[in-house]
Amino acid sequence: MYFTQQSPPHGCKHIIAANPFRFAVVRATFSLGLFGLVALPVKARAEEPAAATVTVTAKKEPVVKKLDKTVYDVSNMARAANGTGQDVLQSTPEVSVTADGQIAVKGNTQVTVLVNGKPTAMMSGDDRAVALQTMSGTDIASIEVITNPSAAYNANGGAIVNIVLKRNRKPGAHAQIKGSATDQGLWNVGASGDVTRKDISVQGSLAYRRDGTQKSRRSAVDWNNPVSGQAGTTVQTSEIFVRRKVQSAALGVDYALSDTDSLSLSARYNDRASRPLLDTLNVARTGAGESIYHRISYGPNEQADDSASLNYSHQDSGTALKAMLQRSNTRGLIDKSYRDEFVEPARATGYSRGATRSARQLNQATLDWSRASGHGQWGMGLDIQDEVNDLYNYQASVDRLTGAETPDSDTTNGYAVATRLSAAYLTDQISHGKWEALLGGRIERMALRVSPAQGVMRTGRWQAFNPSLHVKYAASDKTDLTLSYRRSLQRPDPRDLNPFATYVDAQNLSRGNPGLMPQRLTSWEIGSNADLEHLSGSVNAFYRTSGDTVADARSFADNVLVTSKQNGGQARSAGVTGALDWTPDAKLSLGMDGGAYRVVLSTPDLYGAVRQDGIAGYVNLRASYSAGPDNLSLDAHGQTSAITPLGRHGATSNVNLSWKRQLTRTLSLTVNASDIFDGSKRTYRTDASTFRQTSYDHFVARRIYVGFVKKLE
Repeated sequence: MYFTQQSPPHGCKHIIAANPFRFAVVRATFSLGLFGLVALPVKARAEEPAAATVTVTAKKEPVVKKLDKTVYDVSNMARAANGTGQDVLQSTPEVSVTADGQIAVKGNTQVTVLVNGKPTAMMSGDDRAVALQTMSGTDIASIEVITNPSAAYNANGGAIVNIVLKRNRKPGAHAQIKGSATDQGLWNVGASGDVTRKDISVQGSLAYRRDGTQKSRRSAVDWNNPVSGQAGTTVQTSEIFVRRKVQSAALGVDYALSDTDSLSLSARYNDRASRPLLDTLNVARTGAGESIYHRISYGPNEQADDSASLNYSHQDSGTALKAMLQRSNTRGLIDKSYRDEFVEPARATGYSRGATRSARQLNQATLDWSRASGHGQWGMGLDIQDEVNDLYNYQASVDRLTGAETPDSDTTNGYAVATRLSAAYLTDQISHGKWEALLGGRIERMALRVSPAQGVMRTGRWQAFNPSLHVKYAASDKTDLTLSYRRSLQRPDPRDLNPFATYVDAQNLSRGNPGLMPQRLTSWEIGSNADLEHLSGSVNAFYRTSGDTVADARSFADNVLVTSKQNGGQARSAGVTGALDWTPDAKLSLGMDGGAYRVVLSTPDLYGAVRQDGIAGYVNLRASYSAGPDNLSLDAHGQTSAITPLGRHGATSNVNLSWKRQLTRTLSLTVNASDIFDGSKRTYRTDASTFRQTSYDHFVARRIYVGFVKKLE
């Protein structure tokens, strides 16, 4: 079964930007709604007799280890008060996040990010990094880290990081206002509120953010053409400060239909816009001479996303049924228009008009059922996803006198990728004495269709049975042993299926491969956990393999590097990870986690497969001290250099310090110092048969934020 084709890619122009009038209406509606929620009086009906109130207070565990995942409570994380979703993930144990938003879990870079347990359009592909960098950290209640997902999850080939958002269902009306600021004119404000009366709970939030990142890059390429014998060198250097305006709104309604049934509706909207000035100095040397020029562009770049979900839940003694319908969309514009100002040889300024417009729509329906049994619990479910990616690229030279545009036939194109994923799973959780096991199997079927605006449509179908196994043995009251296994497929990214060439910059083009197949991934993990009075720790060993691995295929044409994708690579990794947490008293908490692993890669190149072998590792350190109204916390992160297909990337580090002071019962002050030692610069190297490239990226994340949170009750 296939998608009905959407409007042709040339019709993508309606997604150029999110409508500002639309957001103004949404903002006004949410403002009135929040004001009404907070202003609602909460009092008992006159005819109802006063009831005795019993209050039970319990401290929420900061870390909860379950059979198939670990849950970290981040609701009170000091760094989250002024930070983003990326900041929260970076401060979460077992997770590593670079300054440009690349995520790894215990060294595994194949990571799926879910929101409230489900995928969304904004957390897919290249849009994920920007979404995390502009998401408010205070909206997050907990982070679930799932290194080997059970069959109940759509893992898409790797580990899972599940972001669980806050939902306050306490009786009464509550609200809070927050704000923070730093240098470079960056600041953010937000307001949220909720009200719960009898069977209904309503929550909403509004936020406005001006954030930004300074980036500097350099790339040097020595290339040779084995066919023509030509050779040359190209160098690019640039520095840019990307300033974004981010507007977001959210609304949620929970309604208790009965003692066992509930219904909830939630909706979110985000709008991001930037207009960066990018000046890239290009130097190209060949046997024919040298060319030096500045390529200058201004954007604009825009991205908007929205989502809505409807959830039904039924729970009674021993049985639970959950059903969900969700629709999410994201739309983007990257304006690639530029002008070339030549230094050598002297010539007239050249102009080009270009843009990449994209739209992604994800519709999903899930059904999850569980029932207690004599030996544990059964679970089963269905998952149906329909995803459509519509992309349009345009590039044209502009006559500076007449303004006439001449489209470039090589980089002006459009295509749509439609994917339908159908899955069913069955799990059985068994408890017997000191043993506990979770067995699972997931059947997945995927249908894919790539429809270019011009050319032949290509289709593909895959199906697989993916098993999972999780076992735990309680060696004592304080110690247990664990074993987990998962096999799964990772689907190609829709942008990698582009059958055409796409402009990246003056010396780089990208070209997809509509014939890409899914990668096959397998993961084993064995470990032990121990909990003492003030000390807890774990140690694990893992082994991961990847077949039909998607690798970059690079070539040079007319002094331009063309990067494509192809299957055929192989990857293996094995290593040891561990964690240790010490809480000597209620005031002080210390912890660390890290790992070391060996990676073996086999990557296709011009003259055959190239084998690489290397050792890599990571470490996360954290400390927290509370004294009266003050809390001081430190988190530090480091990643070693590691091999990449036909190359290597350098080490990177990050150290953050946060201070939170409770000024009054309802007012708190927070100061966050991010990347204190400016360790986010990362180098890269690639050695292929036709070129050698050395480069670095430097995202300047060092910044001090000062902010407040005011609660209204």
